[in-house]
Amino acid sequence: MLLRILPLILILLSGAAALANPCQEPAVVITGISLSGNETTKEQVMLRELTFAPGDTILAENLEPLLEENQRRLFNLRLFHHVNYTYTCSEGQVQVAYQVQERFYLYPIPIFDFADRNFNAWLEKKDWSRIDYGLNLIRRNFRGRNEEVRVRVQRGFNKRLELGYRIPYVWRKYNIGADFSVADYRSRTISYANLNNRQRFFEQESGMPIRRSSVSAALVHRQNVQRQAGLRLSYFNEHISDSVAFLNPEYYREAQQERQYTRLELYRVINRRNDFAYPTAGSYFEAIVAQTMFLQNSGSPFTTARAKYVQYVPLSDKYSYMVGAEGQLRLAGKHAFADNVALGFRSYVRGYELYVVGGQHYGLFKQGLTRQLVDIKSINLKFIHNPKFNSVPLAFYLNAFTDAGYVVDDVFEQGNPLTNRLLLGSGLGLHAVTFYDIVLRLEYTLNREGDTGLYFSARFPF
Repeated sequence: MLLRILPLILILLSGAAALANPCQEPAVVITGISLSGNETTKEQVMLRELTFAPGDTILAENLEPLLEENQRRLFNLRLFHHVNYTYTCSEGQVQVAYQVQERFYLYPIPIFDFADRNFNAWLEKKDWSRIDYGLNLIRRNFRGRNEEVRVRVQRGFNKRLELGYRIPYVWRKYNIGADFSVADYRSRTISYANLNNRQRFFEQESGMPIRRSSVSAALVHRQNVQRQAGLRLSYFNEHISDSVAFLNPEYYREAQQERQYTRLELYRVINRRNDFAYPTAGSYFEAIVAQTMFLQNSGSPFTTARAKYVQYVPLSDKYSYMVGAEGQLRLAGKHAFADNVALGFRSYVRGYELYVVGGQHYGLFKQGLTRQLVDIKSINLKFIHNPKFNSVPLAFYLNAFTDAGYVVDDVFEQGNPLTNRLLLGSGLGLHAVTFYDIVLRLEYTLNREGDTGLYFSARFPF
């Protein structure tokens, strides 16, 4: 029995190993850093994330906080299941050791998804023909250098083919990385207009009413895992059928059926959350400015600016509070319906999942109080022998929230009463978090219109 629990005891005590041999000197020198468990990951990938190096002098009272901070930095690379550390201190000299448990890096994820914006939008129709299927293949930590290769082959109602490659460093001296992607999208249906803030769909019996292809390349300045900035250049070619152009001549405006355009995008991300999958402390900031230019007189150029800031405040061991805001400005001489996207897709007020609120500008506010119900560090699956899969963490959180949003639409607001109106939603949710950053949410909501509903989602709320 003792032999079985001894490894567990050693792991639990590893983070506090220094207590057995505390540093007596007021300042210490880091004389060495060792890494173990990284069978695939190159050492330089891990060492680049650390904020200290051999030869650094550190106040003894700051040593533990420094090692814990860097433990989180390594964990937030999302390359490891667990990151632990130990250190020894002798005559003012410190040897640090980080131990990691690597994840499985090849993700052959079957695609079986709903063709609508979210599960509840599909559930309203209950049309089993509106199903997408295929394979999403992701190879993370490619070559052990934290590179990523992405291949998506999707059939069914919406057809997609996507290829992508991300490399964190192409110019190491300046921490410059790159991201490349190419995509092709075709669908049997298209949302050609909104009425009463509901999408109006046109489905073509033969052929595809919409086709979209794109090529994108980006340079990314990666200061560290928490701070990044990038410059992305993309090219798009889009085509709709003559039936769609007839139903809504404003869909592409001047282009009528086909348009080509380039988009230059500058973005900045500062991610200081304690956990990238389900944060309970820290902050998150992102800002994006994009200029879209149309080719061959196929549209009017427009500028988009979007920003988001969220603060996560730990109140106790079990409770945390989240508050954040997001906003968008879109400036153009003329607006096409295809670009009139605000709330209802990537961002929305909870309680309005079944609605689409189009517009040029929007503001969104969210807050929530979270209580941790269960936090199981590891469920051992004895029938699985691979250590990358046989240990499953599981946590449950109870979340009470309120959301507010406002959309400004001066072009397509007619017949859509939720535009230019304050949207309010609140509710109670149960959130589950498990391995490989999977977050599942089940939320009961009430909105300003008096609608109630039970909604399911598979991503973090904000």
